[in-house]
Amino acid sequence: MKSVSKFLVGISFLASLYSGVASADVAPDVLVKQTADDVLAIIKNDKEIQAGNQQKLYAVAEEKILPNFDFDRVCRMVLGKNWKTATPEQQASFQKEFRSLLLRTYSVALGKYKDQVIEYKPMRTEPDAKNVTVKTQILQSGGQPIAVDYSLVKSGASWKVYDIVIENVSLVTNYRSQFSNEIRQNGIDSLNTKLADKNKSAGLK
Repeated sequence: MKSVSKFLVGISFLASLYSGVASADVAPDVLVKQTADDVLAIIKNDKEIQAGNQQKLYAVAEEKILPNFDFDRVCRMVLGKNWKTATPEQQASFQKEFRSLLLRTYSVALGKYKDQVIEYKPMRTEPDAKNVTVKTQILQSGGQPIAVDYSLVKSGASWKVYDIVIENVSLVTNYRSQFSNEIRQNGIDSLNTKLADKNKSAGLK
């Protein structure tokens, strides 16, 4: 990952995966393309968002991104072996605070959208595949394209994301490295407390 700004620009397009039209009848790559226009249109046309209304950005991220996340899988992957050793209460606390962390991250990213263009790569997968990767590039004026790959899993009757890889850097792996260091040094309760403090300072309960 070459810079924080590149990461945020890239991750903002994770929003293109989510809307209420998710269906098993729609191929993952088609779903991404169909819903991207809707989500990005909201960002482009909402004057309050363009003016930097953070609460409205939170609302967009809350409505369009998080509901269709395979959140249980992501939390287990992010904590790795620490998930199994955590108590049910610690697991629940982590899920709550990590969800708010993602909400903050995506809201900041959405606020950085400046008319970038998504280029979709052909998707090659078996008809009965349960895991797929949707490969895209973010094209931006005056900058190098940003490769963004979405990992999705068939969950019931719909596809849900469980990881995003930006310029060969996995979101799950990145967070797992950060969190495992904190847990190793101070324990999972310390991690949950630090996440909660940051979320509260950002106006999230």
